[in-house]
Amino acid sequence: MSNPFEYKDAMNALHYTDEQKSLLAAQAAQAAQSARRTERHTRRPLLRTALIAACLTAALAVTAGATGVLKSAAEAFAPIFGGSAAQTEIIDKIGYPVGASDTDNGVTITADAVLGDRYNAAIVFTITRDDGTALLPAGAEDAMLLVRGGGVDLDILGGTHGGSWFVDEDPTDDTVQLIQTVSSDVPINDCTATAKFEDLWLWDEESGESVPFAEGTWKLRFDVRYEDASVTLGGGETFAQDGMTFTIDAVTVSPVAFKVDYTVDSEVRWSDSGSGQQSEADSREMQRYFENVEILLNKTDGTVLDLSGAGGSISPDHGTTVCSKSNFFSEILPMEEIESIRVGGVEFPLA
Repeated sequence: MSNPFEYKDAMNALHYTDEQKSLLAAQAAQAAQSARRTERHTRRPLLRTALIAACLTAALAVTAGATGVLKSAAEAFAPIFGGSAAQTEIIDKIGYPVGASDTDNGVTITADAVLGDRYNAAIVFTITRDDGTALLPAGAEDAMLLVRGGGVDLDILGGTHGGSWFVDEDPTDDTVQLIQTVSSDVPINDCTATAKFEDLWLWDEESGESVPFAEGTWKLRFDVRYEDASVTLGGGETFAQDGMTFTIDAVTVSPVAFKVDYTVDSEVRWSDSGSGQQSEADSREMQRYFENVEILLNKTDGTVLDLSGAGGSISPDHGTTVCSKSNFFSEILPMEEIESIRVGGVEFPLA
């Protein structure tokens, strides 16, 4: 599912200690190593933000969740992705309330809402201790939290990557939120999601390991349906770099995310070292075909967002290489505030 070479980069995007990053990266690489041999000659997904499932090997179980308290999409997402009038209007338009939940050992996990576009989705979960006591131990911070069990999996025939993080606005209360994003190379705005979480963990810096503070297994199943507000630009434009020609197949932009598809006129060559570690040759190939492709978003106020570090996939294909880069924005961007998106120097105006 994921390329082990990219997990250390993924962990560096989070606010974890160096020891915690190293542990998660090692767990992720170990879990992904067995799948690497089959992915090498098909498609190679890349990861840029920490995905819950990256360091876990438990399979997801398909189970119908109980119905929880139904929040509106704006209530669930506004504190996370922005709460201005324009942003709330977008959430109300493209968000979809869920309300599926499961309870174990006095703790309830509820999928509150989902929003996204054709290729990207974000799900907000609320984790609550049912007796009203504090969910987290004293002194715990959201960046110290971990959960195992796989997180969200979508019932689609395509590759995915994504990220997750916790938000704890009040460490003394009985609630914390978990946000997970999923980006795919196939449409996902009308599918079914299954999720499984196992135990809630806290990173202990003194012992250098994670310890559970709430034990249980939570299984959810819910529909992923929302309005696709994306626009698709481009088709056939080219740029040259690193001695190769890149053809832009499509650029998809929405208020919440983006996706860039392109084809390179030569086939990526992996070393197949079998060590589970990225060789220098593989690193150079990754840079040439993927990392060096610059993606910039220009806002109407003059702000430039560098989106080049997005995740995605590399797929060798009979002498060419088909690539996709996509990710969620850190905040909701009304389309009228996006002036253009630039890929490899080729500009696609929106405004």
